[in-house]
Amino acid sequence: MPFRVRLRRNRGRWLRRLFIAFVAFLAVVCGAAVVAYKLTVIPEPHPETVVQSTVFVDAEGSYLGRRGPVDRQEVPLSQVPRHVQDAVIAAENRSFRTDTGVSPRAIARAAWATVSGGAPQGGSTITQQYVKNALLSPERSLSRKAREALIAIKLDRTRDKDEILEGYLNTVYFGRGAAGVQAAARNYFDVAAKDLTVSQGAALASIVNIPSYYEKAGSDPKVTAKLRHRWEWVLDAMEAGGSITAGQRAEARFPAFRFYPPGGTEGQRQYLIDVAAKEAADRLGITEDQLARGGYTVHTTFDLALQDATAESAKERTKGGSGGGGSGGKGGVRVHTAVVGVEPGDGAVRVLYGGADYARQPFNDAVSGAVEAGSVLDPFAGVRLGGPLRGLRDVAAPTPLRLASAYAAVAAEGVHATPHTVARITREGRTVHTARPETRRVLDEKGAFVVTAQAKGPGFEGSSEAGSPGVDRAGVRDGGGAFLTAGAGGGITRRTVWSVGYDSRLTLAVALFADRPGAKKGTTVPAQLPNDPSPAGSAEELTRQIWDLAGGS
Repeated sequence: MPFRVRLRRNRGRWLRRLFIAFVAFLAVVCGAAVVAYKLTVIPEPHPETVVQSTVFVDAEGSYLGRRGPVDRQEVPLSQVPRHVQDAVIAAENRSFRTDTGVSPRAIARAAWATVSGGAPQGGSTITQQYVKNALLSPERSLSRKAREALIAIKLDRTRDKDEILEGYLNTVYFGRGAAGVQAAARNYFDVAAKDLTVSQGAALASIVNIPSYYEKAGSDPKVTAKLRHRWEWVLDAMEAGGSITAGQRAEARFPAFRFYPPGGTEGQRQYLIDVAAKEAADRLGITEDQLARGGYTVHTTFDLALQDATAESAKERTKGGSGGGGSGGKGGVRVHTAVVGVEPGDGAVRVLYGGADYARQPFNDAVSGAVEAGSVLDPFAGVRLGGPLRGLRDVAAPTPLRLASAYAAVAAEGVHATPHTVARITREGRTVHTARPETRRVLDEKGAFVVTAQAKGPGFEGSSEAGSPGVDRAGVRDGGGAFLTAGAGGGITRRTVWSVGYDSRLTLAVALFADRPGAKKGTTVPAQLPNDPSPAGSAEELTRQIWDLAGGS
């Protein structure tokens, strides 16, 4: 039989065999996929993706800083505005609400890149990104990519889309060390996630694409311009998808960003966080490490605007001979500045300046510095003191915080309030601690009057009825308070200068003191304050500036 005839007769047989083999292969592959899917277990999130930091804010809610290994705080999806959710979906995965959790085209592209050694490919769905970032290791291989797809499909079939989006928004990295939308909102715009505007939400959604590059937005013109271009693209996609109206799109303005990297005052705030963290942990009955990892928000009593202004004023007023908390001078003399502002009758600490450079000196002079009292306690002479003030006159070296709280009691007509730096603590939107003033009468009203009269009397620099030179005392007189300048030592041997001002609204204590290296390594001993500029003049002027900034005049 001719070969062509045999080939014609056998071709149908071979085609049938190939078809059967293909169907069998397909059945095996599908069966294997079904078995693999059935055996696939959705893993728990990595520990590092669920650990949270604790955030500290000032009395008005402005971001102060954080404690914890990762800058992340979980928020329920209900606290993320819908326009922010829609912005992320528009930027990262526009079919998120309807897809199956995977993008076959993106998987094929990524698989080919892995096999061929090409550059890593993006384009994964939001579900896949969540699986990759929170549930799996960053390993790059075909088997890991296949597992990622299987978990994403199973996650999509067993979890609600909102639950997946919530997990993604709480773990995705936004740059600036911020993981999750809550930390990102704080780091970029100094607001909580729930307060993000349409423009801010679109900006954060734009950053997710290349967070390590875009984190410099606002400080690097080139980066800012590129991010603005992507921001426009995200907003256009939101309008096209019906997430925002044409009017909202037209009204959108590119947002202003917090400067990055942070400035010098950021480091100075660590003094505040140290004190508030210790107090918060004590109030909750946990360790400071547990607090740092607990995802709390600590609402402090500090006035951050006044605190930063105080830091700048201290730096300016004490340039030259008297450093703002740690400058070195002749003979190794180092001048320290400590400032405490307390609300009389409540004990809320509004200002706490413990040093100029936390990195060089983590020791807080305002809270822990034992400063020579000298004549600053003389106004309490002959007055009967009780409670926390009992024995005050016998203290040779009170801390600035203790001195401020003592004069605050005088300003509150004899009622002492224990100083506190924590007003409220919340966790996941729930209040777990609220501070209540701890008050106690420590001297009668007559005693408070006597202290104020003696503070205004002779023997104190700038202590007349009208106050010290250059200081408007109208608010102090009306509030029944006083200003005085006193200290330890005199003339060219002055070792400490105190400037204290108080009325019914605020008690302010400023201390200048000096030390120098001791005989033993790592020790210090008290030293004389440099006379240029005048320590008393510097302390009084600093007090005046802070008082005016606080609205005391």
